[in-house]
Amino acid sequence: MGADDNTAGKGALKFSNRPVEIDETKTAIGKYVSLDCEFVGVGYEGKRSVLARVSIVNFYGAVVLDEFVRPEEKVTDWRTWVSGIRPSDMQNAKSFKEVQFKVGEILKDRVLVGHAVSNDLKVLLIAHPKRLIRDTSKHPAFRKLSKGRAPSLKKLAKEYLDIDIQGDEHSSVEDARACILLFRKFKDDFERLAQAKGGKGFLKGGQGSKEKILTPAIGEA
Repeated sequence: MGADDNTAGKGALKFSNRPVEIDETKTAIGKYVSLDCEFVGVGYEGKRSVLARVSIVNFYGAVVLDEFVRPEEKVTDWRTWVSGIRPSDMQNAKSFKEVQFKVGEILKDRVLVGHAVSNDLKVLLIAHPKRLIRDTSKHPAFRKLSKGRAPSLKKLAKEYLDIDIQGDEHSSVEDARACILLFRKFKDDFERLAQAKGGKGFLKGGQGSKEKILTPAIGEA
């Protein structure tokens, strides 16, 4: 099924013919923001993840914040092949506390979009109200692509946006933009599901959990 297929039925996905694009000229933060982080490894064999980069974009994909974060522990695996982080990126990196404060101020009272965003918030040591979170990894219709499991952002971007991401090294800006584009394309569905869950996010079971039809909506308001 392609992006121009407008057929819909039970369990079907309804796509929009209208383009969903990045507009870097619209720089106001606005009501909705999308966040993504990159991590490096510390400790024995670099198996423990710590924050190394945070990116936030607004509803239109314009960058609101993009900061490298200096790990407080010795990095034992830069994971450059996937994180895109290199030792040279740390030359002008900010401290964890400084970046954490900036992120917290931006997220305050705003709707947060992300992919498995609870992992990012956990590493940032930031709490955010569930009613203000829209997680692309938990949308019931998206999860159908992976037989009920959380789909990869790469798969969602290709299926619903017809764009390729994460071809080599990851970019937190690119991933944050992919999330906000997915949210914008199906914004009404995200908001309807959030309301059906009583503003508690997408949980298993409960009212509306069997609804699989996506309808397009473009517009911030």
